[in-house]
Amino acid sequence: MRQRYPSRTQKFEKRPRTNEQITVPEVLLVHDDGTTERLPVAEAINRAQAAEFDLIEVSPKAQPPVVKIGDIGAFLYQQQKKEKKQRSHGKQSEVKMLRFGFRTEQHDLDRLMERAREFFIERHLVKFSVRLRGREFTNKEYAVKKLKGILQALADVSEIEQDVKQQGNQFIAVLRPKR
Repeated sequence: MRQRYPSRTQKFEKRPRTNEQITVPEVLLVHDDGTTERLPVAEAINRAQAAEFDLIEVSPKAQPPVVKIGDIGAFLYQQQKKEKKQRSHGKQSEVKMLRFGFRTEQHDLDRLMERAREFFIERHLVKFSVRLRGREFTNKEYAVKKLKGILQALADVSEIEQDVKQQGNQFIAVLRPKR
C-alpha cells in the first residue's frame, strides 16, 4: 500500500531545488563575484557538474529563476544560520509595568524612574500606573499631576505611547524609548 501523506513524525523541510529538479528552460546564473549571465538550464547544470558542485535555485519566483553554483549542504547551513540570527534579533519588546501609590514619596519615584531608564536601554515599553483607594478618589488631579511629572522627567529618553488615562481605580500612561 502506498502512503499518500507523510506521517506526522516526518518534518516538512523547505529545500531549494537543485540540478535536475530545476525544470525551467532558462535561468539567471549568479557568480561568486556578483556578475550574472542568462543561459539555458542544461548548460548551467553542466557548468556546475564540471566544477563538482550543485546548481542551486536561489530565487524561484524571479523571471527567469536565479541560480548559483555551490555545495547544497553549505548553502542550507548558511540559510539556517541566517534564519537563527534573524530570530534572535527579532526579540519582541515587552511592556514593563511600574506601579506606585497616591502617597508614594519622591525618593521612591526617583528609583522607579531609574528602573524605567534601564528598561528603555533594553528597548522595552514602560507602563506607569498610579492606584487610588478610598478617599484618594476625591483628589484625582493630584494623582494625574504626579504621573505627568514622571512623564516630563523621562521626556529626554522616552516618547509617550499612550497619554494619561483613567482605567478603573487607577491612572495609566505608556512610554516607549526614543529612537
